[in-house]
Amino acid sequence: MDPEELRRFFDLRQEAWNRRDPDALVAGYVYDAVIESPAFGVVRGRPAIEEQYRSWFRTFPDFTFTREDLLIDGDHVAQTARCTATHSGEFMGLPGTGRRITIAAALFFRMKDGFILQERRIYDFTGFLMQLGILKGKLR
Repeated sequence: MDPEELRRFFDLRQEAWNRRDPDALVAGYVYDAVIESPAFGVVRGRPAIEEQYRSWFRTFPDFTFTREDLLIDGDHVAQTARCTATHSGEFMGLPGTGRRITIAAALFFRMKDGFILQERRIYDFTGFLMQLGILKGKLR
């Protein structure tokens, strides 16, 4: 894919995020894609990726993913985003708390034939868990 096609691909992904549409999001992966995520570990294959999105949207039904930057280098894409949500459903054994979370994220993709082959998500998972109340901490 040329850079313009990749931009359009990621514009469509942003629209799917806006709709919280797991079917549209998972359609962008090759069948045996791999995601590395602090929250879900290593997720392999479209069926598992689809369940990961469905689980996320059950837990955070108002999840908002706002793309900030998109950097393209051949078949590699880096994306920064800001995410906000309300913890409404069970997560890591903790029932919904009603707490709002905000995280900044960096996502790195390797593309193949117009689809995502690999995705690596990086964000402050400790800060995320503290916002949910799963971890306790004290700021100085």
